[in-house]
Amino acid sequence: MSSKDDATTQRSVGPQRLFTLPPGATEILLVRHGSTAGVDAGGTFPVNEDGDGDPPLSDDGEEQARLVGERLSHEPLSRLFVTTLQRTHQTAARLVELTGLVPEVVADLREIHLGDWDAGEYRVRIADRDPLIMRSFVEQRWDLIPGAEKDELFAERVRRGFDHVVAQAGPDTTVAAVVHGGVIAEMCRQATGSEPFAFLGADNTSVNRFVVFPDGRLRLRSYNDTGHLDGLRDRPWVTGTASEPIT
Repeated sequence: MSSKDDATTQRSVGPQRLFTLPPGATEILLVRHGSTAGVDAGGTFPVNEDGDGDPPLSDDGEEQARLVGERLSHEPLSRLFVTTLQRTHQTAARLVELTGLVPEVVADLREIHLGDWDAGEYRVRIADRDPLIMRSFVEQRWDLIPGAEKDELFAERVRRGFDHVVAQAGPDTTVAAVVHGGVIAEMCRQATGSEPFAFLGADNTSVNRFVVFPDGRLRLRSYNDTGHLDGLRDRPWVTGTASEPIT
């Protein structure tokens, strides 16, 4: 063994440590909204003025929102963002109550627009395993749905909204944005270079951590963290098979 090798093997180094935010970096927590109300047979499905499906939280979703709000109240959050859709505002309500943060609306982070299927039709088609929606999963494109937003335009819009949040947050900060399953999946794709639908299915109120470095690099730190729901694992909306990867 050379003297160089001997010096290398005898040099002491410290233990592994928990992650800390690098100087000048920004941490973005993308939180999916709580579970939303279902589609009643023969009933109407809420739609906002832009034509986007806009259902409120269900009773279970309200409980999920309470739990994630209490969890996030212990994070060093400097700002809080929501989208134009009411389910994100309702999910943020408990966190607002506990911290006094004022939600800031970022329209570009709203869910993908599903065209003719946006007013609850998507959920019905999923439940029926409609051949076209199954094909969209295989081909990993939403714009196979009639009138749906083009995938490339959706990706550009989501990144624009994410970059806006980063700019508003500034360096050396942690912020949260309550968003949607499709938005989370798209940002995970951009951070990892995965296939388009690889990260579909983030659970309701899951916390997904991203770090943006000073040079613009984007890293996914954690995905689908639902530790705050651990006491509710007997609930069907926690343990059931996911049938709605977005909305």
